[in-house]
Amino acid sequence: MMTCDRRKFAGLLVSGVALGLWSTEQVIGAMTQGQMVDKPIDQLQPGDFIWHPEKSPSGPVAVIVSIPDQLVHVYRNGVRIAVSTCSTGKPGHSTPTGVFTILQKDKNHKSSTYSNAPMPNMNRLTWSGIALHAGQLPGYPASHGCVRLPVKFSQLLFTVTHLGTPVILANGHSQPTQVVHPGMVLSDYAEHEFEELTGKHFKSVTAQRIPQHEEGHAATSILVSSATQEIMVLENGKIVSSGKAYIKDPGQPLGNHVYILEKPHDERKGLAWHAIGHHPTLASGFQHPDEDTIKRLTAEKTVIAEIQKRMHPGLVLVMSDMPLHEDTRSATDFVIAVEDNA
Repeated sequence: MMTCDRRKFAGLLVSGVALGLWSTEQVIGAMTQGQMVDKPIDQLQPGDFIWHPEKSPSGPVAVIVSIPDQLVHVYRNGVRIAVSTCSTGKPGHSTPTGVFTILQKDKNHKSSTYSNAPMPNMNRLTWSGIALHAGQLPGYPASHGCVRLPVKFSQLLFTVTHLGTPVILANGHSQPTQVVHPGMVLSDYAEHEFEELTGKHFKSVTAQRIPQHEEGHAATSILVSSATQEIMVLENGKIVSSGKAYIKDPGQPLGNHVYILEKPHDERKGLAWHAIGHHPTLASGFQHPDEDTIKRLTAEKTVIAEIQKRMHPGLVLVMSDMPLHEDTRSATDFVIAVEDNA
């Protein structure tokens, strides 16, 4: 009997689709279906995943892909609700590291690059082809840059993500922690102003109702660079405002952080955020985000005004020590890529 390794088998599936030898259903059936298990994370085998959405039934979602561990962590309202094995980019097609937001969702997507190959339950991260989707999991990095998931897990993940959900692809990262900024976004306000603004912007949008495009809420990301002291506001991937960022102690790095807006914090008269630090390497000494970090920032009044118009749970604030130029940021592609070898 002829045998072949899983790497060759995956290639044969794609070739079979291109030649019409395999149907879409046959290819999807040959993908790693996966199984839900209840075991320690460090004992997960290829195709295994843990899924406990009841641990945090509502709130903003964040996805962290740990490339060295070949694991995907899903957090909702700062609580980890799922972990899955995955397969990232192979040598020569490395998965880029950085902060991305979901640009498109398609349950029945087919690749325009690789012979119309099926990519079920696709969450697109870049228009150049990086995405989360169902695929083969051989137990090592084997994709062309995408993050392959077990079919069953990809189906579940598809139900909790939305356009604008942040996805962090990293070699090193911290667990989400809650921090509270005493005031509104990048600015301090008197108590009566806080109550007026939160009443205006959060009255109909709560952490229990995550903003969706079809519900009329745009996906909003705020990018801040300590390297160039710039701030940009992106809505649905388009720049709607930009200007100067004012950073306390500008000689000190901010680090690479993601802050996800949770809800107003009435006791502190401020906003509660979930903060995640990440790093393109396995460096153990990278800075963890905290309240002091976010308090170092402010911006031009015109930019802050545009941010206030778009405040809702799930709004993403990305800090970076990288410049915000086209090599590391694209208004219609990724948010901030630290390294792109795909």
